[in-house]
Amino acid sequence: MDINPAIRFGKIEDLPAIVDIYNHAIRSGGCTGDLDEFKVQDRINWFEKFNSNNSPIYVITVGNDIAGYGTLSPYRQGRKAMRNIAEISFFLDEKFQGKGLGSKLVDHIIQDCRRLRKKTLLAVILDVNKKSIGILKKFGFEQWGYFPKVIELKDKTCGQLIYGLKLDNSDQ
Repeated sequence: MDINPAIRFGKIEDLPAIVDIYNHAIRSGGCTGDLDEFKVQDRINWFEKFNSNNSPIYVITVGNDIAGYGTLSPYRQGRKAMRNIAEISFFLDEKFQGKGLGSKLVDHIIQDCRRLRKKTLLAVILDVNKKSIGILKKFGFEQWGYFPKVIELKDKTCGQLIYGLKLDNSDQ
């Protein structure tokens, strides 16, 4: 498969693909704490909370396919002292995993943090999600917190990790 990805901000028309990708993550049982799959209409309000000027949804495309998506969410929204912290999340369609697209997406999101004036990124992740942990470590994220055996998935219990990255946006 010839992969020449492009990354752009998500549009409402992308929501069916985003929901499909996320539902696969739910079914895999190790990528998210959600246990029940979503319908597209269940995620419209969620999607509309994101915007390209503060908390974007990014999609990575290969040809006409949405290969994955990532988000930057406010951390502890409404608390002014935390306005420069964002939570990063990212998910890939299973057929595009293992091709470097997750790294390209995370790199793009990190680079966009300068425009968004974000100084710290957090990733809240299940400790069994080794692929995503590997991507985070590749970009210098470090483990800042751990809650052992607090996540009760359908067939296992796991812990929750908090990975953090201080960004070099010192000129802001």
